[in-house]
Amino acid sequence: MRHLHRGKGLIILILGTVLGLLMTTYGPISVRFLEGLIPMDVCPLPYGKKLWNGTDGFLDLWYLDAYLLPFLMSAEQYFMVGLPVTYYVFTDYPEKIPSLKLGRGRTLEVIKVAKENRWQDVSMMRMKTITDAIDGHIHHQCEYVFCFDVDQIFSGRFGSEALGDSVALLHSFYYHRPKMFYTYDRNPKSEAYMDKGDFYYHAAVFGGRWQEVRNLTEACYQGIMRDKENEVEALWHDESHLNKYLWLHKPTKVLSPEYCWAMFIGHRNDIHVHRLLWAKKQYNTLRN
Repeated sequence: MRHLHRGKGLIILILGTVLGLLMTTYGPISVRFLEGLIPMDVCPLPYGKKLWNGTDGFLDLWYLDAYLLPFLMSAEQYFMVGLPVTYYVFTDYPEKIPSLKLGRGRTLEVIKVAKENRWQDVSMMRMKTITDAIDGHIHHQCEYVFCFDVDQIFSGRFGSEALGDSVALLHSFYYHRPKMFYTYDRNPKSEAYMDKGDFYYHAAVFGGRWQEVRNLTEACYQGIMRDKENEVEALWHDESHLNKYLWLHKPTKVLSPEYCWAMFIGHRNDIHVHRLLWAKKQYNTLRN
């Protein structure tokens, strides 16, 4: 087992289309990918002094109504249970943040941000938001940063076994599917262009040491801006750029889709638990 340096904590910045989660902690790190391979009892939740959990991104009223409260409630139930947590919500509607009774040692803070006009830009510009947040203060406070989409619901224990230097998540929809079905960006004019790859990663969950996360988000942001200058937009926006970066810079840990599963996919013999579930999408309402 590895141990975090006592001088710094772990910060997990969860950013989605609309918001994310920020956490810090101290304690030992264990490693597990599939529940069926390494039982939970050999990966106990580390003893921690401090855990922060905050959110970042852009929220409109629909996202607040549809996703924020279930996300926070499920995080309270399953995410780093027993450790102090502070949720940071970055939103353009701070007065609309719902009230929620949090557990002992857990708090919520709200920070107002500017509004983007398109959901695609909300999704892509989060890469700059993460980079700026890390540069501004996170790198002084943490060792690790993780990013999660908000339109998800925690459904099982999500613990320190997921930590690593550079962590990526296998996209559940493409799990065990032939590579010919991977939806990499195939436009040679885009900075996200890929003619081949090894896995297809889900941008709903990624993280690692703050230096590695900053490298990823800064590279993705620069690629997005070069695409904008050339009047190009990657197929799956920031996720396309993330897959390009992780093809060129291999992650040190790859999480199984149990860490972000979609129930409509159905049963898989090697997925024994669901730790995070895609929330029911309301695209017609949320994107119009």
